[in-house]
Amino acid sequence: MATALLEVLLNGLTIGVVYVLVAAGLSVVFGVMDVLNVSHGELLALGAYFAVSLAVGFGAGGFWLALVVAPLVVGVLGVVLERTTLSRVYERGHLAQILLTFGLLLIIYDAKRLVWGASPRGVSVPELLDRPIEILGFTYSGYSYFMIVSGALLALATWALLEYTRYGLVIRAGAEDREMVRALGIDVDRYYTLVFGFGAALAAFGGVVLSGYQSVNLELGNSVIIPAFVIVVLGGLGSFRGAVVGGLFVGIVQSAVSTVAPGFQGMVIFLLMIAVLLVRPRGLFGRETDATRSGRAEPSEFVTGIGGGLLGGRTRSRLGIGLVCVLALVPVFSGVLYSRFVLSLLITVFIWALFAMSLDVILGYAGLISLGHTLFYGLGAYTIVLVLFHVSPSVLVALPAAIVVCVLVAWIVGHLAIRVSGVYFVMITLAFAEIAHEAVFALEFTGGSDGFFGAPEPLYGVGPVGVRFSEVAIGIQPLAFTGDALFYYLALGTVVAAYLLVRRVLNAPLGTVLQSIRENEPRARFVGYGVQSIKRRAFVLSGGLAGLSGALFGLHNGYAAPAVLHWINSGDVILMAILGGSGTLYGPMVGAAVFTVFETRVGSLVPWWRLLLGVAFVLVVLFLPNGLVSLPTRIATAIGGRSAAADDTAGGENR
Repeated sequence: MATALLEVLLNGLTIGVVYVLVAAGLSVVFGVMDVLNVSHGELLALGAYFAVSLAVGFGAGGFWLALVVAPLVVGVLGVVLERTTLSRVYERGHLAQILLTFGLLLIIYDAKRLVWGASPRGVSVPELLDRPIEILGFTYSGYSYFMIVSGALLALATWALLEYTRYGLVIRAGAEDREMVRALGIDVDRYYTLVFGFGAALAAFGGVVLSGYQSVNLELGNSVIIPAFVIVVLGGLGSFRGAVVGGLFVGIVQSAVSTVAPGFQGMVIFLLMIAVLLVRPRGLFGRETDATRSGRAEPSEFVTGIGGGLLGGRTRSRLGIGLVCVLALVPVFSGVLYSRFVLSLLITVFIWALFAMSLDVILGYAGLISLGHTLFYGLGAYTIVLVLFHVSPSVLVALPAAIVVCVLVAWIVGHLAIRVSGVYFVMITLAFAEIAHEAVFALEFTGGSDGFFGAPEPLYGVGPVGVRFSEVAIGIQPLAFTGDALFYYLALGTVVAAYLLVRRVLNAPLGTVLQSIRENEPRARFVGYGVQSIKRRAFVLSGGLAGLSGALFGLHNGYAAPAVLHWINSGDVILMAILGGSGTLYGPMVGAAVFTVFETRVGSLVPWWRLLLGVAFVLVVLFLPNGLVSLPTRIATAIGGRSAAADDTAGGENR
């Protein structure tokens, strides 16, 4: 029994020290710079891949060399990224930071694929470490001991640096009051750069150490960043001590739960994360900020707004009607002017467009950043497939059931999540989504890691009265539609109806109040609005729409898999909303169309299409924050400005 407990403890400490190295850099960067870096896990992965290259090039000595070289190289890369991109968004709010670092995540992810390929790689550890060590009759891996000791020494050195050097003093002072530090004549921006580079180097060291413990693959960064978020929340955002305690605690809890109930360790730590956020949002050692208190929305330059623009409201309505009419004609010429693949592609566009519009209800109107919105999308997909299989093949039963389930879950999640705001709202929504993601892996009735397949073909009707799209043809030849063509019209009609409904709701007083809360929540609360209740209603509406989009996915594809609940989908849909233009409802739909077509067409040509998309998105964040729908106005303004300047010049010459 004692041996088993000791093994659980050592297993937890082994992975825990890696979490400490990742979370420490993430937490210090947030504490000093107030930047939530979602690309931090990819910096760890870069360290691991550099270890792979050095191990190949230098043999047994490559691992030791990687422990020094990889952190230096990745640290320098962090410095470059901070100077060229992040330094431009410090004063633009957490949404700008999340968006920019998500773009960097896409770039680094596909840069790894481009340089090292998609196949998993391994690193051979030195023979000195690759042997069991016996202490007091207990035998354990020598490399695991090395991981624990090296991680502990580096964490201790980092603590000493922060506590006993001038560099650390300035960092701690900047975390408390950066404006006062600036007033003392200290170049805080230079220290920001060093902090970000140092955090990147810590992550890279963790990646090198981890590369000798497990295989190095493209998903390594994603697998580490989520536990790192849990750790910094448990320990306290911005607290180095909290990152150390939280990292070791999470590692030990994961090891213990995996021994007792394999498959549930992820759910346990996310439940802990939610409990901490609700009871003590600042974590064990974090300091209280405005964001830890109840519900403050974050106004953002990324919200385009409903009114204004180059085109008037009536003109936009006419263009929208014209676009719907054009889309309605697509099945008519399918197989004649273009392949039937276009139908399938546009159905995917409609599903993602509805998903992106659902997010815009809370992002563009309420100023709430949800990194867990894929919870409702995935829940809608799983619910409709399970209902079709176990309850009724009727769409008229399964589709309402999926929406009702998503609305109920959105009410529960919203009731809890709205209590916090800022990055804490981001984290708690992510935690709920990750619990669902872990659950579908662990539960048998959801199909586990393979997902749930085999749902019967949907019946559009009730009881014996109904049709299946593959068995009927509606219309007269040559304009008789069946199969995907009929589903295409169903998806198009659903998206149009959802858009009109949401526009009606948000043009009512609810939308006006939401925008006032987004712009100045304390004032809205002061004049008597029930801020939390109103934001909860918006969250429920948003969750129901996201569930509807997931239900359409499940209905069209006939299956649901854990991938629909992966957190990266939430990042993608935020990207779509901002790319198109948040705060407009139709802008996110435009962004979804661009994203989906880009992924499908460019992705079929180059496997590293996300790198190109990431570069484009970083440019949008930096230079076109109001999205593609604002581009005509920007162009017209630029032309008008040049024309005015030319007139002034001509006038001066005439005078």
